[in-house]
Amino acid sequence: MHDYNTVRDNLTLREYGRNIQKLVQYLKTIEDPTERNKKAEVMTELMRQINPSIKDTPEIAQKLWDDMHIIADFELEVEGSFPKPDKEVIFKKPERVPYSNNEIVFKHFGRNIELLVDKAITLEDPEEQEAAIIHIGKLMKTFFSSYNKDVMEDDVVYANIRKLSKNRLDIDMAKVKEGNLFEPQKKENRNRGGRNHRNNNNNRRGKFQKRKN
Repeated sequence: MHDYNTVRDNLTLREYGRNIQKLVQYLKTIEDPTERNKKAEVMTELMRQINPSIKDTPEIAQKLWDDMHIIADFELEVEGSFPKPDKEVIFKKPERVPYSNNEIVFKHFGRNIELLVDKAITLEDPEEQEAAIIHIGKLMKTFFSSYNKDVMEDDVVYANIRKLSKNRLDIDMAKVKEGNLFEPQKKENRNRGGRNHRNNNNNRRGKFQKRKN
């Protein structure tokens, strides 16, 4: 009779192959405990050689012994370097991570903006709270511009902050508009600053070279 895969036992751990599985099953039939322990030690070394990418570390050594017990369906009685693993622990399914039930008021701003608003509410120092509101306003405009070409008006930003904070955060909007406090720092300004800094450095080097000559 031909030995087809369809009539063979299922491979428990495919990375070790069918021959290792047969040898482990043979270990279970050895009656002499001393001989069985010796051959189990040899078996773990053979399993290591079959997987040359496995590094020689204590964690890997324990994994090899655990894998041998898994292949043996936890029916192999040996006194190995590591105790037999608990079958229920090995095959225990991880607990499902519950979905967050927090409903985001403004999805385009995300949950982090709401967390920042909650943090700002707890600030007792008026200057710190004002700085936090300004920071939140800048972030709102940045997030809005990332998906919308329109400009978000300061009054809309303020209204959103008031809604998220349930009217517990307030700021002088005349001051905001006069100083453009909700406006994020533009890339052009940062690039211009970088160019000016490089030009100043070049001028300094040029003056130094003239003095040296």
